[in-house]
Amino acid sequence: MVSNQVLGARLVAGLLTLSLTLAGCAHFRHSKPAAPEASSAAPAASTSAPAAETAPAPAMTATEAAIQAAGAPAPAPAAAVAPVPASVVNPNAPKSYVVKKGDTLWGIASMFLKDPWLWPEVWIINPHIPNPHLIYPGDTLALAYGANGSPQVSVAQAGAARLESVKLDPRLRSTALDAAIPTIPYSAIQGFLSHPRLLTREQIKTAPYVLAFRDMHQVGGSGIEVYVANLNAEQNARYAVMRVGDELRDPDDNALLGYEGVYTATALVERPGNPAKALLTEPALETVAGDRLVTANDEASPVNFTLRAPGSDVHGRIIAVVGGTDLIGQFAVVAINRGKRHGLEAGNVLAVDSAGEVVRDLYRGGRDISSMGSGIDTAFAPKVRLPNERSGTALVFKVYDRMSYALIIGASDTIHVRDVVRNP
Repeated sequence: MVSNQVLGARLVAGLLTLSLTLAGCAHFRHSKPAAPEASSAAPAASTSAPAAETAPAPAMTATEAAIQAAGAPAPAPAAAVAPVPASVVNPNAPKSYVVKKGDTLWGIASMFLKDPWLWPEVWIINPHIPNPHLIYPGDTLALAYGANGSPQVSVAQAGAARLESVKLDPRLRSTALDAAIPTIPYSAIQGFLSHPRLLTREQIKTAPYVLAFRDMHQVGGSGIEVYVANLNAEQNARYAVMRVGDELRDPDDNALLGYEGVYTATALVERPGNPAKALLTEPALETVAGDRLVTANDEASPVNFTLRAPGSDVHGRIIAVVGGTDLIGQFAVVAINRGKRHGLEAGNVLAVDSAGEVVRDLYRGGRDISSMGSGIDTAFAPKVRLPNERSGTALVFKVYDRMSYALIIGASDTIHVRDVVRNP
C-alpha cells in the first residue's frame, strides 16, 4: 500500500483530469472506485530535431502526459516522484485483458489494482495507438513492469472501436467519443448531477410550489399541467420539481445541514402569472401538491473530476443513504457530513470504515465474569470499542458547504449509516 504522503505528493504533482461524460463530453480513463474517467490530453508535441538525432520518447504515465499536454514541465524522472510499488497490483490481476462493451474504468482498474484510484499512476500512454488516452471495447490491455519494478498497464493492441475513432481529433475535449468506456455507471448519479438535491430551510419557505392540477388530477405525471403559486418566471422557463425529504443533521453537533430534495419532474412554464401554469416533463416520481420548484441550474455540477485524495485531513460519517434503506452497497448514493469548509471537492476519494462495535470485556484480570453467575457483574464489565474496519470506497461528486453526496464505488462489506469516511 502506498502511503498517504506519497499519494498526496504524486497526485498534487500532476493528477490527470478524469472526465465524467455529461452530454457526450470526451472522457479520459482513470481509475476510481466506481470511478472517474481519464482526461484526454493532447498528443505529445513533435520535435523539430532530425529523426536520426531524436532519442525515442520515454513511456509516460497518464499523470505525466496530462502535465506535458497542459504545457507544464514534465516531472523529473524517478527522483521527484517515487515509483508505484509492485505491491499495489491485485494478486489475481491478468497479464492481459480484452475490454468489453459495458466495462467501466473503475471495474478494469479494480481488476488490475488493489487500490483502483491509483490507475493514473500505472496507466502508460502508448504513442503508437490512436487516441491513447481513452479505452475502447476490443482493446487489449497488458500488464508489465518497468525497469524500476513499477507496474505499467497500456493498450497492447487496438480494437476496432478505437480505430474507428481515428477520424476524431483527440485533442478536442468536447469531441463526442461515445464508444470509449465510462469511468463509472453514469446512470448511478445522473439525477444528482442534473438536479439540485440539498434544500435549505429558506428555500423551502420561499420557493414556488405546486398549488393544484388541471382537470382535477390528484397527482401529476408526464404531460400533466399544474398550477404553481409564487412563481415569477418567463414562458418556457424550466424548473426542477422537488419533494421535501428528511432532515440532514450533522451527528457531531446535531446542526441542521438542510433537507433532502427528492426530484419528481421538470416543470416547463406555459403561462406566467400567479398562479402560473406549467407542464410536467421528464418525471421520476409522481408530483403532488406542495412540491417545490427550484431553478434547475442553481447548483450546476462540474463535468470534469480530478481523481485524488482530499487535500486536508477528512474524518466524517455517512449521515443518510438515498432511498431510505439502512444497508448500503456498491453504487448507492450517500450523504456525508463533510463539505467545502472541510476541504472536500468533487472527485475526492474516501475510504469507508465500518464503525467498531462496543463490547464488554468479561475476561479482564484472568477471570471469566460470565461464568460467575452474576448478571450484575456482567453488566458492569468494562466496555471496549473494537477497531473500525475498512468496508468500502466512496467518490465525492457533489459538494455543499457542510455536506456532500458520494457514490459508493467499492464495497467489501455491508456499509451502514453512521459509518466513518476518511482519507484513503
